[in-house]
Amino acid sequence: MERRQFLVTGALAPLAALLGCEAREPLLRISGITWVGYEPLFLARELDLLPPERIRLIESPSNTNSLMQLASGEVEAATLTLDEFILARAGGIPVRIALVFDTSQGADVIMARPGIDRLEDLAGRRIGVEDTAAGALMLRKSLEAAGLTPDDVTRVPVIGGGQMDAYRHGEVDAVISYEPFASRLVALGANRLYDSSAFPGLIVDVLAVSETAIDHQHTTLTDLLTAYFEALAVVKSSPGRAHRLMAPRLGLTVEETAEAYGGIALLSLTDNHAWLEPPAAPLREAARTVAEIMQSNALIEQIPDLSDLATARFLPEGP
Repeated sequence: MERRQFLVTGALAPLAALLGCEAREPLLRISGITWVGYEPLFLARELDLLPPERIRLIESPSNTNSLMQLASGEVEAATLTLDEFILARAGGIPVRIALVFDTSQGADVIMARPGIDRLEDLAGRRIGVEDTAAGALMLRKSLEAAGLTPDDVTRVPVIGGGQMDAYRHGEVDAVISYEPFASRLVALGANRLYDSSAFPGLIVDVLAVSETAIDHQHTTLTDLLTAYFEALAVVKSSPGRAHRLMAPRLGLTVEETAEAYGGIALLSLTDNHAWLEPPAAPLREAARTVAEIMQSNALIEQIPDLSDLATARFLPEGP
């Protein structure tokens, strides 16, 4: 800093303090995909709880894209699955978890064409899988349940909503899906073979925040989470209204939206305090289990440091 700039800044600082001014924090950008577990965050925007000049939600085609945006600094936060957060940590991206959205209890699912009625019927078939750790984890668990190996099937890469086109055009016989796409596939005649209710606690959705934002955007992050829990309260207290507002973005009917929420457990503010406050035992236990599965399946070379993976400092006070 040049001396003249230093003198001007120093002279104005007391005046700013007297006037009650404070430096405006930079824009907080959050990347997120279309997924029922993240939807209360977008509902907060719909309810005008997020000031657009301070907080911007960026719709992403896939969690992989969100992860890349986070790594490149295009965004300060991203909605990710726990395994993708672990991938970020393993890749040296300085992030921590500031919010746990939900745990999947059936919303992640393998959908198949009519005539493929058992997991064992997947042998020799083409399976559409998004190129994410969650997709790989879901495929691995499905194959293990069927007594099959990855060599017994043909993996076809798909991205987010691209699974619909792949199914429609006959490019896949089955697809690893999630809501809202799973419900859309049902409308095309697909049936559910296997879902995440068979292994609860392994697919967890979180808000990953960069260390830079944690250090410099405390007020904005606090406001973001306050708005999120206000929107979540609407989901809990007025589900009909919430589902009507969320259905268009999800591309589902109001009834399908209500059904989709049957496959996840949305974590409350009380749950988040329990998961994120030191020692953050539930989160650390889940992260350790998922990381071990990822390592054993060659999704990561080694388990990253999980000792300081979360912060509860931006959560509203518990009830």
